[in-house]
Amino acid sequence: MGTQKSGHQPRKRFGQNFLQDDAVIQGIARAINPTDKDHLVEIGPGQGALTQVLVTSGCQFDAIELDRDLTTTLLAAFSIHKRFTLHSADALNVDYGSFVQNGEKLRIVGNLPYNISTPLIFKLLDQTDIITDMHFMLQREVVERLAASPGTKDWGRLGIMAQLRCEVAHLFDVPPEAFYPPPKVQSAIVRLAPHPVSPYPEHDMKAVSEVVQLAFSQRRKTLRNNFKGVFDDEQLRLLGIEPSDRAEHLEIEQFIALAELRASQQTGDE
Repeated sequence: MGTQKSGHQPRKRFGQNFLQDDAVIQGIARAINPTDKDHLVEIGPGQGALTQVLVTSGCQFDAIELDRDLTTTLLAAFSIHKRFTLHSADALNVDYGSFVQNGEKLRIVGNLPYNISTPLIFKLLDQTDIITDMHFMLQREVVERLAASPGTKDWGRLGIMAQLRCEVAHLFDVPPEAFYPPPKVQSAIVRLAPHPVSPYPEHDMKAVSEVVQLAFSQRRKTLRNNFKGVFDDEQLRLLGIEPSDRAEHLEIEQFIALAELRASQQTGDE
């Protein structure tokens, strides 16, 4: 498990960097800690280094792999496990709801290539009702954005939309030498666990998303500029928001309040 297997050459177009450090693999497995009652979905198993540790739990296991050159190796290694199924597909186009049987929820795991990580996370955030938790290996800068706090340079649309739906935990960092070939960036493991009960006021997710997008449309500009023609200074101040501030200083509750105001404006316009 700690060495390069099968002579497969990692492909740039798939963003492949295969995890091969045994201590890191065991650390991820401990964080996930699957049981035979779980239903795991692994995105991009690659050469199966993590799969090998997780599948022995006896859990229901669906693996999604885009690179057809790897599917033969994966099937040869794991089809002995009765509850293992391999899907040759693009993770961005998969219907995750189709994996759900008997109303159980999914636990999603993946070493995500940089080019698909953000769109895939947004896709999965729309389906948190069928997910228990998600453990991802990502570029560390993406994990820092997911786990960011208001008032920091990393606070933005990704962290806000993730934290609205999930508790986010930056678990640990993974150095480049844990992979073959070593990436040029630092990586990290993040856990996204959907809130069983939302800690935030009731809200329309689409409306919040639109307001967040507007607020950060030009990150260095003030809220007054970014909300021009949408909210005036008085409306912002009534919500305790300073128009000359920037979006990164707003808390999630303030974005929800702005979304409510926007919704009431649109209702009034009809």
